[in-house]
Amino acid sequence: MKTFDATIFDLAPVAMWIEDFSGVKQQFDQWRSEGVADIRAFLKEDMRRVAACSQKIRILQVNSKTLELFEARDLGHLVDNISVVFSDDMFESHINELAALWEGETEFCSNAVNYSLSGRRMDIQLKGSVMPGYEDTLGQVLLTTEDVTAREDARRNEYSSRQHAEGLFEHSPVSLWVEDFSQIRELIESVRDRGIVDFRVFMDVHPEFVRQCMSEIRVIDVNQATLDLFGAPDVQTLLHRQADIFRDEMEKPFREQLMDLWEGKLYHQREVVNYALDGSIRHILLHFAVLPGHETDWAQVQVALTDITARKKAEAYLEYLGKHDVLTKLHNRAFYMDELNRLERKPLRPVSAILMDLNGLKEANDQLGHDAGDALLRRFGEVLNGVVSQPNHAARIGGDEFAILMPGADRKAVTSMVETISELLHINNQFYSNAPLSVAIGMATSQDGEKMEDLVKRADRAMYEDKRLHHTGGKTLEQKAKNGSALAS
Repeated sequence: MKTFDATIFDLAPVAMWIEDFSGVKQQFDQWRSEGVADIRAFLKEDMRRVAACSQKIRILQVNSKTLELFEARDLGHLVDNISVVFSDDMFESHINELAALWEGETEFCSNAVNYSLSGRRMDIQLKGSVMPGYEDTLGQVLLTTEDVTAREDARRNEYSSRQHAEGLFEHSPVSLWVEDFSQIRELIESVRDRGIVDFRVFMDVHPEFVRQCMSEIRVIDVNQATLDLFGAPDVQTLLHRQADIFRDEMEKPFREQLMDLWEGKLYHQREVVNYALDGSIRHILLHFAVLPGHETDWAQVQVALTDITARKKAEAYLEYLGKHDVLTKLHNRAFYMDELNRLERKPLRPVSAILMDLNGLKEANDQLGHDAGDALLRRFGEVLNGVVSQPNHAARIGGDEFAILMPGADRKAVTSMVETISELLHINNQFYSNAPLSVAIGMATSQDGEKMEDLVKRADRAMYEDKRLHHTGGKTLEQKAKNGSALAS
């Protein structure tokens, strides 16, 4: 090598090696004579063959950058410790170089792992070129080894971060959607460009605009929790049947979502109602967020859906318990008092009231036990639930006391109600002949200027009179109604 060339070689900023592969060439010739055709498969079959080739390579010269990179004092120090430099997974990448030379190529490139003499791991980008005049013998091959550890670390970190993010997305217990809202942004901006100031009024006047925006949502990805939430077997089925999921009440909260976006609120949440593919309802807490970097185009937004169906059912049940008697399924006394107060404030008249008392409940409890008494109460609750519907309300207001409030009902309507109750009691008793239901009934219809409290008192007095007749053998209101007699006023 000429002095000028040697100087350039030694001063090169990249680690450079000149190596003798002639021993490898001789090994190749022997294997070919033995019938080896697929060198890659042959080497992978037994990695000791790769090691044998590596041992036949002789290092002729290295430059200063090589000694610096691998922390060697001189060429002898490097050669004596070459087993430290080329170890572990080096042989896997070495197959690529050997295969290139076997196939007659004069240049090759691969990524490998080397180690400095102190044991520092390095990712290496290796490039090799057979020097002119040595194509037949491979007596001199020029190699460069560039330390690309920083680049590979960054790539590995990026891959790890991406895997971490994808794992969080896919295995999140919350339904996650990544969507493209860019077309919706363009539609909103087109409205703004037309000089529209009151966007809410605009949507009221143009409901088709809301539906158009809904149709422009593009779903990019969903996670497994989304499929589970809506009972979808796969993503394709979910996307194909979005109309079955987002329907009915969904348009109203979507209008509010558009309103938030119009006002620049790129992060918001609200409760919505969706449906699973089997038609069952899903109460959802929706979290909407434009992802960082897409604040100006809305090309990627994340929608997180938390299933709050169980919570809503619990809330509804608690609300039900607050207004209903658990045993009879009728309204309770608290609801009854609220309804009386409401009717007092309303101008609607007349209002009719029916007060009822279950005869013989105490005796049933004393003689047969409370289970028997509860059975009577449940049966009477079923009767009232079967006959009373809105705007009328039936309530259990005491242990054996019941009431029906009938806004807008006159004397004829309340009389018809009592007759219907008596008929249902008669039918019910045919199925329970050993434990017949008997009820004392009092009714009243409001008079001009009469307070609800006074109306109820009149119905209550009528009920107690009916109960007295029951005990003294007189003809009760229930009996009159059952026999088709005219009810006393």
